[in-house]
Amino acid sequence: MRKPNLSNIKQAKVLAPAKDLATLEAELAEQEDHLEDTVLRLSDYLSAVEMVIKQTFDHRVWVKAEIRNLSSKGGHYYFELAEKDDDGKVVASCRGNLWRFKAARVLAKFERATGMPLERDLTVLLKVSAGFHAQYGFSITIEDIDPSYTLGDLARQYAEMVDRLTGEGLLHLNQQLPAPFDIEHVLVIAPEKAAGLGDFQADADRLASTGACHFHYHSATFQGNHAPAEIRQAIVSAQQQFYDTYQRLPDLLVIIRGGGAVGDLAYLNDYELAALVAEQPIPVWVGIGHERDKVILDEVAHTSFDTPSKVIAAIHSYLAQLVTQTLQYQAQIKQAAQRQLNTAEQQTARQLSQIQSQTIGQLTALRKDSDYAWRSIQQSAQRQVKQAVRLTAERYTQTQTLAHQQLAKVATNSKSYQESIMQNAQQKIVQAQRDSEHLRDIVLLHRPARVLKQGYTMLTDAKNKQTLTSSTQLYPEQTVNIILKDGNAKAQIIDVNMDKEATKNSDTLN
Repeated sequence: MRKPNLSNIKQAKVLAPAKDLATLEAELAEQEDHLEDTVLRLSDYLSAVEMVIKQTFDHRVWVKAEIRNLSSKGGHYYFELAEKDDDGKVVASCRGNLWRFKAARVLAKFERATGMPLERDLTVLLKVSAGFHAQYGFSITIEDIDPSYTLGDLARQYAEMVDRLTGEGLLHLNQQLPAPFDIEHVLVIAPEKAAGLGDFQADADRLASTGACHFHYHSATFQGNHAPAEIRQAIVSAQQQFYDTYQRLPDLLVIIRGGGAVGDLAYLNDYELAALVAEQPIPVWVGIGHERDKVILDEVAHTSFDTPSKVIAAIHSYLAQLVTQTLQYQAQIKQAAQRQLNTAEQQTARQLSQIQSQTIGQLTALRKDSDYAWRSIQQSAQRQVKQAVRLTAERYTQTQTLAHQQLAKVATNSKSYQESIMQNAQQKIVQAQRDSEHLRDIVLLHRPARVLKQGYTMLTDAKNKQTLTSSTQLYPEQTVNIILKDGNAKAQIIDVNMDKEATKNSDTLN
């Protein structure tokens, strides 16, 4: 590198390496008066700057910076480094170079320690030395990268997200939702054509073919700085599409992604994405990465699984358990219904037997009472008529005798008395006829045909020749004929339960 030509500068001095910036500023201030009126070529001036930087910052220091951009060419890596304040505003920036002869070793060590490649948006601790070139300007040469600092920064960011979600009541919000009663519709958010999605979908298709569950797939990018925003958009649009179609929410939201580098999964450690998942009105199941991997979505999800395959296995197990439980309930209901049906049949049979016995007994008693009452009425009427005739004859004889004695006087009285007697007799006959008709009506009201119309039945033997009025006439497997108001029915006796007291009373009456 060509040094600046300072021969025309009177009393020019060569600056010794400064111990620090304060000493350098003091020495430059002493020479300010000598250089103020000097005109230099740009190359000379920049060469002087290069010399000052090289003499002052010839040692290596550790610098913390954020990688804003990273590119490579011919094995060399070119960085754009920056420092931001608390508001995210860039307060310092410069270029950095990692030369090929050190790049392979430094990057391999970083990837082994962190499990992720070196890429933009990472905060790193760099061991650097300063450099300046008159044509290319200021840059720093990267000698080494401390991977432990990057791991610590990622862990710090993760812990800060957990604390924030906890403070806002979001960390366990989705976990408080009850598990779905039935998993009928499942929204699936996954990277398009990913291996993890293929494993999930292979089992999901077999489950869907049975009609037990339906899966609705939506894709999003799970890698890169734009991944969180795409996943959030996929969740919102998927929910809206489902609601527009079914007018209700799905039963489950599943977010899956196969394993990958830690750096790829680190994109999912986004606060806005975690908050959206936590606030979902339905349970969210996630299966991201391998068993060793963990992201912030695992913290806020309703249920977290190690891999996508375990998510579909859990859905299959849940539905199988639901089917088993449903079959158990069905068997219990069937058994209870059968018991109640058997009990009802037994009670009905007993009640029918009791009704038949009571009906036959009542019909027999009414028939006997009707015959007895009719005979009594007939006998009473005959006696009353005979008595009336006899009294009439006697009175007539007496009247004739008196008529002979008192013909004129008795003739009128006899006629009047005769009419009175006849009228009285007729009245008694009419009253007897009315009593007889009343008893006849009572008998007709209790005639078998009318009793059958009231819901009672008669029981006869299979040939309809004998009326069965007692349980002693029945035996199991006996065929009987049930006479109803509008037809007959045949039935078979299953069991006979005798009322001993009723049978005893019936024998006593007979």
